[in-house]
Amino acid sequence: MITFEYPYFALLLVVPFFIRMIKTKASRQKDKALKVPFIKDIKNIGQMKSNFNVFEKGKYFDKTFLALMSCFVFIVLALMQPVKTGEPERLNNKGRDILLVTDISTSMLEEDFEYNHRRLSRMEAVRAVVSDFVKNRANDRLGLILFGTRAYLQAPITFDKQAVIDILDTMKAGMAGQSTAIGDALALALKTLRGTKTDKDNQVIILLTDGENNDGKMSVAEAIELAKGEGVKVYTIGVGSPQMSLVDAFFGIQNSGLDEQALKELASATKGRYFKVTTLKELVDVYKKIDALEEQNFEDYFLYPKTELYYIFVLIALCLGFVFLLPNLFKGKEQ
Repeated sequence: MITFEYPYFALLLVVPFFIRMIKTKASRQKDKALKVPFIKDIKNIGQMKSNFNVFEKGKYFDKTFLALMSCFVFIVLALMQPVKTGEPERLNNKGRDILLVTDISTSMLEEDFEYNHRRLSRMEAVRAVVSDFVKNRANDRLGLILFGTRAYLQAPITFDKQAVIDILDTMKAGMAGQSTAIGDALALALKTLRGTKTDKDNQVIILLTDGENNDGKMSVAEAIELAKGEGVKVYTIGVGSPQMSLVDAFFGIQNSGLDEQALKELASATKGRYFKVTTLKELVDVYKKIDALEEQNFEDYFLYPKTELYYIFVLIALCLGFVFLLPNLFKGKEQ
């Protein structure tokens, strides 16, 4: 549907008619005056008559006048700011900002999950379950931080769920280093959320790890104090057993296993919850619980996308001017 942002500019369309009325009245008064004919005037009578006929009632306008009037009409239409309104798009401006902070250290290669009698690594299980969680959060913005020895922001807070899922599909254990820097990952998450305009009550961090903080510049205790000061809720998920994994032992990483105490303290200090996961079913249930705890707002808000069309009318007016008016101007100069 095409509408006009400034329809009152249509009043300008009556201006030419006022000008015509004034000109016609002036010409009539001029005709009442006594004129003494001269030979030069007699020769130009025919030309004068044809010029005045274009304004006389019941006569046809010449091409130049029609082109001029058409240009004026299209310019007025452009001033009225025509816009094409598209189909309404549903929005929800009260959604949450959820930042997924996921451990991809080499210990995530441990195959202690099972699906249809097939062994799965922790990484494969997390990838599948978290991807489904992202798809279900239709009205929220999500971001993704992957961490190992270093923490990296892979997807800033965004409505583009598919981009987050694509990154989850390509993540590999060990690509961020072999050790685990939980403190640095949490600090990066808090810094990322600080840059958004969402209220703290609508900001959530979901931190998943299978180890303890054994690398990085910030300790877990420091990160907890930082999280308390920011007022952001943190859900923590501990994956695997508290003992040292076989993968860590193979790579020679000094990791004593899952640090449940630190994860519990972090969740408690930020009014979140801690979840322990040892099976695929438990992992699925945990994300279902978080999905239920962070209830989505399904109140409908609609955005009507608009496309500006004024330039079309400006181009038409310019084309008419070049085709009909410019040749007459040059012709007048030659004469």
